[in-house]
Amino acid sequence: MTSVLVYGAYGHTGRFVVAELRERGFTPILSGRDAAKLPGGRPASVDDPEALDRAFDGVAAVINSAGPFAVTALPVAEAAARAGVPYVDVAAEIEANLDTFELATGPVVVPAMAFFGGLGDLLATAAMGDWPTADEVHVAYGLSGWNPTAGTLAAGQVSRDRRGSKRIRYAGGRLEYRDDALPTREWAFPGPLGTRPVFGEFSMADIVTIPRHLRVPDVTTYMTVDAANGLAAAGRRDAAETFVVDVVVRSGGEERRLTARGEDIYAVTAPLAVEAVERILTGRTRVKGVASAGEIFDAPDFLRALAPHITVE
Repeated sequence: MTSVLVYGAYGHTGRFVVAELRERGFTPILSGRDAAKLPGGRPASVDDPEALDRAFDGVAAVINSAGPFAVTALPVAEAAARAGVPYVDVAAEIEANLDTFELATGPVVVPAMAFFGGLGDLLATAAMGDWPTADEVHVAYGLSGWNPTAGTLAAGQVSRDRRGSKRIRYAGGRLEYRDDALPTREWAFPGPLGTRPVFGEFSMADIVTIPRHLRVPDVTTYMTVDAANGLAAAGRRDAAETFVVDVVVRSGGEERRLTARGEDIYAVTAPLAVEAVERILTGRTRVKGVASAGEIFDAPDFLRALAPHITVE
């Protein structure tokens, strides 16, 4: 069986990734920074290249699920490049995504192959279809709640620290850092969720992945106000949220829309990342090197393959 190394295998998302790999017939090789949590695994610190190289021995690919990715992404991706194997991560940290996209090494590198970043990119790419350009892309997240893991909170703090607590948006063909408050508006989600108040410019990894390859000057992401407020007051994660990801692409006077539905934003990250690895290893890619999900994969076909984890309308 094909071996795939999972870095951060003992984390919340990592455990989902390991289970998904086993379900699909892969042999997961467990790795990470904490040896005590890896009995029988391959512990390796990100500041020990030789240990990382030993951990990568004999594997066909790596999925990095260990945040904060500002710390792990580049060392693990560079180790994958030295081993000559594909690298996929589930990073939702905008700054870490930008760092990884600057890599010039490795046979295939796919950052942000997760609920935030990869899914929105696939939906926007599929919605855009045969349009060579578009005026704007909107990605609205309707979550029943958001009780993040400790790792998510730590990663978010790292991102805020790196940008000096400024907020970030993608407008006019570039990233902008701002000090003002997030705008609010109403978003008409498809039923049964319906119209809900959202924070506009609640920027997620989509503002990096989508303009990476789609010719669109404005990419805006939104989050339901209730979910965003729940994030600020988060404690222990004890329930999975349901979600609706509503993507609208506009060009001139025309509009195209795709909506994805599912449950548990951490659990659905696993089939996204594992499907990516499976397609890379079987040669179902459009480009080599560093690429986003919509750039490297056939977006409509990929989205169909995510059923029953995610339903796309």
